[in-house]
Amino acid sequence: MTGAARPDAERTVSAQPAVSDWAVISAGLTPVLLAAAWLAAGALQPASYSPVRQTVSVLAGYGGTDRWIVTGALFLAGGFYFVTAAGLSGVGVPARLLLVVAGLSSIGIAASPEPAGGSTPQHVAWAVLGAVTIAIWPAFVGRRSLSRPLILSVYSTALVTALFVALLGWLVIETQGGSVLGLAERLTSGIQTSWPFIVAIALRRATSPGAPAAAEAISPDEDNARRRAGSRG
Repeated sequence: MTGAARPDAERTVSAQPAVSDWAVISAGLTPVLLAAAWLAAGALQPASYSPVRQTVSVLAGYGGTDRWIVTGALFLAGGFYFVTAAGLSGVGVPARLLLVVAGLSSIGIAASPEPAGGSTPQHVAWAVLGAVTIAIWPAFVGRRSLSRPLILSVYSTALVTALFVALLGWLVIETQGGSVLGLAERLTSGIQTSWPFIVAIALRRATSPGAPAAAEAISPDEDNARRRAGSRG
C-alpha cells in the first residue's frame, strides 16, 4: 500500500503550478513599465539632458522635469517584484527572497531621490543593492534536474549570471567618468529586469498541460529503492 500511495503523492506535488498567471503578468510589466517611464520622462527634459551620458536617476531626481513619472514607475516596479516573488513558486525560496530585495531596492531608490547636483549615500546604497541583487539572481534559479527547462539549467543560468555580472562591471566602469553611463545603465537594467519574465514563461511552458512529461532526476540508488517499494506494495 505504501508503494502505491507514493506515485499519487508525487503527482499531486507535480500538479502544483510552477508560476501563477499574475506572476507572469507582473514579471512582464516590470521592464516595459521602466522603459516607458525612461522614454516619457526623457522626452520632457530640456535639450541639455542626454540619455546616453546621464542616468535614469537624474530623471527621478529633484532636478528632473516631471520627476513623478520615473518615481512612480520605480514604486510600481517594486510592487511588481513582490507579486512576481509570491507567484513564482517554481524557483527556490532564495531566488524569491532576492526578488523581494530587488523590489525593496526599487522602492528605496524612488524614496531617496538625487539632489539637483550629486547624489546621496541612501540613493547610492539602494542602487547598488538593487543592481547586485538582480545581477546574481539567475544563479539562484538553476537546478540540476531533468524536469527543468534547458534555459533554467545550472549551466545556462551560470552563463546568464556571468553576462549580468559583466554588464554590471561595465556599468561600474562608466560611473568613473565614462561617456556612456546612461546607455550602460539602460541597457544593463533593461536586460536584467527582463529575465524574471523569461523564467516565468519557461516555467509556464514546461508545466503546461500540452508539454511533454519530463523524467525526474533521481539517483540510481533511489530508483532501485522505489522499484523495491513498488514490488512490495
